[in-house]
Amino acid sequence: MTPLSDTRKDHSPAVRLGHDAVSAVKLSQELTADIDAWAETHQITRSDAISQLLTIGLHASRPAASLQPQLKDPITIEQNAIRQIDQMLDPALPADERERRIRRLIDGPAEFAGERIDLPKPYG
Repeated sequence: MTPLSDTRKDHSPAVRLGHDAVSAVKLSQELTADIDAWAETHQITRSDAISQLLTIGLHASRPAASLQPQLKDPITIEQNAIRQIDQMLDPALPADERERRIRRLIDGPAEFAGERIDLPKPYG
């Protein structure tokens, strides 16, 4: 009998030392057929094909959050917003009209200026 490793901290079942974990997954018939075709092309078993395809998939893409830096600085956030808005505006607009539209979107309507939490409040 193969010795078992300690139970993991997440309380999942222990895995036999020296052996890969065996996992049961539910696959549609279409997905199973696609995996079998891929396995046949690569002359490997279905199990090895699933393992290789998962490895390829996990290394092919990273979460979107890690691709974009976390923007916390208000000035950087505003600069990025200005750049995005500028890219969406019609390039045929005169420069002063482009600036007016960008400011209107960034600053918001004047009637809401008192409600903005990022602007200092007048005392008095």
